[in-house]
Amino acid sequence: MNISNRNNFHKIVSPSIVFYVILTYKGEEEESKLKFQRYENAEEFATVATPFLEKNEDKFSLFLGVLQAIKDGKYEDPYMSTIEEEGELLALFQMTSPHPLNIIFVNEDRMEECIDLSINELIEQSISINSIISVKEWAYAFAKKWQEKTGESFSVLMDQGLYRLDQIDESLETSPGTWRYATNEDALLIEKWYSQFEEDTKLPKTAPVEIKKRVKAMLDAKEVFLWENEGRIVSMMKKARPTANGVTVSLVFTPKEERKKGYARTMVAAGSNELLKEFKFCVLYTDMLNPTSNKIYQEIGYKKLIDSVHLGFEL
Repeated sequence: MNISNRNNFHKIVSPSIVFYVILTYKGEEEESKLKFQRYENAEEFATVATPFLEKNEDKFSLFLGVLQAIKDGKYEDPYMSTIEEEGELLALFQMTSPHPLNIIFVNEDRMEECIDLSINELIEQSISINSIISVKEWAYAFAKKWQEKTGESFSVLMDQGLYRLDQIDESLETSPGTWRYATNEDALLIEKWYSQFEEDTKLPKTAPVEIKKRVKAMLDAKEVFLWENEGRIVSMMKKARPTANGVTVSLVFTPKEERKKGYARTMVAAGSNELLKEFKFCVLYTDMLNPTSNKIYQEIGYKKLIDSVHLGFEL
């Protein structure tokens, strides 16, 4: 184990963990002690993070679901860190490049201190951050401080609402057709729609070869739901990031020529209802600037949990 000092920071390196301790003294007496700890081992990180995440499984389903995927080896070089004080968990950080840094402040009263320490450490460790995602208030607080420290301005990539569903509204009017799981024969269409979904939502464009790879994985895992009417595939959705009790609905897409016919609402209602046979609840993220999508999800029975935001940085 290698130990080095820099001012009041103490850097400690072991084979699987890197952490920094910042100490503040009042005379000879230690006043407070925050520990920023970076993890290389997903199981060790999960041991610290999972108890809190499971108590808030719906609100932090994204973080928890991605953590499970990291443990399953689906991401290379994930970034995972915590801030603790004498065994009390104060903050969690997770990033799987090129995706945003996901930030959770466990104790909001200590948020300002945690932001200062985390930004210092991210800069010190030369961690590149293109964007962040978090509860709206937390994200803006972090982004403003990041801008002050780095000179990188931030902008809204997506203003989001996180919704939860426990039961479908049985009185919901449905559009004609039926749902089915997608098969390999649907791969080319799903690849096309995947690309169009990214355009519609202004997400970074994924290379065609990577889209093909992702779609194959989705189909192999039986994750994609399709809505058909009179032999035409008119809408789709997929399940993602299952946790112990919940699952995420994502990639909801209807091509332009089939919109305003209720297909997306019917697809999500039918797909969610099927998922509720296996899980206690479903969650999904919506674009708060799209009143139509927010309206149809609420009609299905989804209820808002939190406001979230995805912020991007650039010089």
